Amino acid sequence: MSENVIYSINGPVVMVRGTKDFSMQEMVYVGEDRLIGEVISMNEEKTTIQVYENTTGLSPREPVYTTGAPICATLGPGMLAGIFDGIERPLKAIEEQSGAFIAAGADVPSLDPAHKWEVTLQVKPGDTLEGGMVFATCPETELILHKSMVPPGEGGTVLSVVPNGSYTVEDVLVTYEDRKGEKKELKLAQRWPIRTARPVLERLASSVPLITGQRIVDTMFPIAKGGTAAIPGGFGTGKTMTQHQLAKWCDADIIVYIGCGERGNEMTQVLEEFGELIDPKSGQPLTARTVLIANTSNMPVAAREASIYTGVTIAEYYRDMGYHVAIMADSTSRWAEALREISGRLEEMPAEEGFPAYLPSRISQFYERAGYMQNQNGTYGSVSIIGAVSPQGADFSEPVTQNTKRFVRCFWALDKTLAYSRHYPSINWNTSYSEYVEDLEKWYKDNVGPKFLKYRQEITNILTEENHLMEIVKLIGEDVLPDDQRLTLELARVVRVGFLQQNAFHADDTYVPLKKQMLMMRCILHLYHKAGALVQMNVPLSSILESGLCDKLIKMKYDIPNDRYDLFDQYYKEIDDALARIGG
Repeated sequence: MSENVIYSINGPVVMVRGTKDFSMQEMVYVGEDRLIGEVISMNEEKTTIQVYENTTGLSPREPVYTTGAPICATLGPGMLAGIFDGIERPLKAIEEQSGAFIAAGADVPSLDPAHKWEVTLQVKPGDTLEGGMVFATCPETELILHKSMVPPGEGGTVLSVVPNGSYTVEDVLVTYEDRKGEKKELKLAQRWPIRTARPVLERLASSVPLITGQRIVDTMFPIAKGGTAAIPGGFGTGKTMTQHQLAKWCDADIIVYIGCGERGNEMTQVLEEFGELIDPKSGQPLTARTVLIANTSNMPVAAREASIYTGVTIAEYYRDMGYHVAIMADSTSRWAEALREISGRLEEMPAEEGFPAYLPSRISQFYERAGYMQNQNGTYGSVSIIGAVSPQGADFSEPVTQNTKRFVRCFWALDKTLAYSRHYPSINWNTSYSEYVEDLEKWYKDNVGPKFLKYRQEITNILTEENHLMEIVKLIGEDVLPDDQRLTLELARVVRVGFLQQNAFHADDTYVPLKKQMLMMRCILHLYHKAGALVQMNVPLSSILESGLCDKLIKMKYDIPNDRYDLFDQYYKEIDDALARIGG
């Protein structure tokens, strides 16, 4: 126990005179209620502690207890299908203990210590252990096999192993002698500092897409497995719903959803929807491969800052098992606001708009923990990070959006005009971009079709040309444009409404395979080129539009099921026959 006592309290920040017994980033217990805190600053005169719980009722001269260790996440079976707060306290267990509100100093184990898992041991006496090596497995859910690993940096020779059977996370499974000759034990769970990235063998290039089934993402602005993306948008533009859709349908093995500072009703919606949704790949509830971290806006601001690191640490742990993990962080703006508040309490010199000067480095530290990795045990896994950003008034020039833009390679800018016109996903194709297209070129050619990116480029050109033409239309009207430019505007409408707009409530449109996405582009471009040839032959555009082909292509996404690609041939024939009649 430390002899240090509190002398100053400023919201979530507590001051202690001197530095005796303390070390940087050490976890401490503050006050008689033993509130969880972390040492964030030290000098010759005082130690500053960031408290992760409500400090109401805390008073000077209360003691501070040291632990000698940093804030760690407990990693083991039982995290999937669970819901935790920002410092990995299980909210369901806390509710059973203290009701709907978290009591001060609530000390509940992150993983249920009484639950028994059916464990299969993978090592035997005499085996050599290395960091990252799998020594035991157990079915965590019906979808995910949990692989308990030797903590990084440790290893030695196995002395004894328990037989296969039912064990808790606290039972000793393996006893080994480390390289220093000391006897150590391995359990199902391990602890890891949340602010330290778990080591890997090698960081690999991003060459495989994270397939989401959303056309504007997969085709126009793809993200790679192990990639980073930002979803900036003002209030009501659909950031949370876009992340929900990506979490439901992306081909990651595990989803870590971090509700960082958003409203409580949004996390409630996540819980209800994910509990009801069936995973299309397995037929099991989606929660069986989801970890939820709920740190809503009414929870302590300091815990909001920690929730990001807790989530990415859990993601890295499953990545080390060889799984592909996708993180949905909603929203990093609320996390940055927590940094700003704590910085203000510390009386640090503010930078732009009051945010701390170290905001860019904190954002980069978070996003750089993404990547496609070869793990220490030889397996391959990835952590993809998709972070929502909530700029006030949809002003993308504010610091959080601009600094996030520096460190992500995929930028899905949400547009309030599209959102208010019920065009979802409301990703603006003129201001969004992806730097992964060239990295994924070979994968698309080998797995979808050699012309996939060619079609994508042509679709992009149509939308770009429409953007230029609309500036003329706003000035002098559409009637003065020649027929070839009016045809471009009409086909751009088909692309926008028939291809980029997607209906999350339609069985065949909520998720669209890449093969169908390519065939839809091909069909639209087939009409564009054929109709363009007729326009060049002075056939009136009005007669082409009266054929109803454009409206038919807009409804194509509903009329062609995801498993009936043969129906596209009928569309090509109808287009050819109709245009042949028009052309005489």
